[in-house]
Amino acid sequence: MQHILILEDEPFIAMDLQMAFEDAGFAAHTAIDCAEAFDIIAENDPMAAVLDVNLGQGQTCKEVALELQERAIPYALHTGDLDRAGEFIRGLGAPSIAKPRPAEDVVSFVLKLMDGVKAPQRKTG
Repeated sequence: MQHILILEDEPFIAMDLQMAFEDAGFAAHTAIDCAEAFDIIAENDPMAAVLDVNLGQGQTCKEVALELQERAIPYALHTGDLDRAGEFIRGLGAPSIAKPRPAEDVVSFVLKLMDGVKAPQRKTG
């Protein structure tokens, strides 16, 4: 089964995304902060990820985004404040999808990202 990482500090959004990915046939793992996300990456080798940009208490998803880039794992930034996070998002050069958005739209967006990645390009370790 393919694994998906969901880094989201809002419990209801995380649960909604998790259920939508599971309905689409994935094992979806949620994290509320970067430390949990790194554990999920190490334990499950996700095929893709959805990252909330601002995780509260001044924390962002930047560390996790950079790790995913290093591993060539596609991810989407999922944020409700594109204006405030604009510089940060542009700096990562990652695709983003604005909140609020139905979870099924986010799943579809991530599936399209996954289609653009060839397995041999992925790094592990």
